[in-house]
Amino acid sequence: MPYEPPTHTVERSLRATTGAKIIAGVDEVGRGAWAGPVTVCAAVTGLRRPPEGLTDSKLLTVKRRTELAEQLRAWVTSYALGHASPEEIDELGMTAALRLAAVRALDALPIRPDAVILDGKHDYLGTPWRVRTVIKGDQSCVAVAAASVIAKVQRDKMMAELGIDHADFGFADNAGYPSPVHKAALAERGPTPYHRLSWAYLDALPQWRHLKKVRTWVDGSVPEIEGQLGFDF
Repeated sequence: MPYEPPTHTVERSLRATTGAKIIAGVDEVGRGAWAGPVTVCAAVTGLRRPPEGLTDSKLLTVKRRTELAEQLRAWVTSYALGHASPEEIDELGMTAALRLAAVRALDALPIRPDAVILDGKHDYLGTPWRVRTVIKGDQSCVAVAAASVIAKVQRDKMMAELGIDHADFGFADNAGYPSPVHKAALAERGPTPYHRLSWAYLDALPQWRHLKKVRTWVDGSVPEIEGQLGFDF
């Protein structure tokens, strides 16, 4: 399906209106997975023409995405990855875990960005970062698209490595998302050490439900877990 290539329009706007010179595009992968970390990439690209075919990682084949990620790692001015573990997701909730992973990525860049273009409509990063949110930024903004591809390829590789000792779960193919193979393995074997144990899928697994972790606020209330999916969908 044809698509419009990403541009530097938002970055140019930020430069003109805020005086920012170093701008990082930030995107995440793994938010809706049942297993594995949530991964955030921060990429600084400047205003150069990107490699041909750059777009949101979800629109690319595995082969093309992998090839493009290799090109991008050499092409970008700089990039860094940050992760929040399943344990941190269970403890903090997804919004705070996303922020943790994003801050880790941004802090790992060789130079602190003056501004951040964040994919989506919600600013989960917040102060002290100067943030511009862009819906579908991974399709429209060069830096965010680059971050999208690098993050996806890196996390997929991590999940394939984690799945070596848990072959029945098919992590190399589903990256921790709820595929039929993944669901069948969960029902039979229960969660691995890499699963998020506060996720709603455990409610549909009576033999493993006792493993579920529930976060509570100081007042004893139970917060809604952002982004989690149940077993049936």
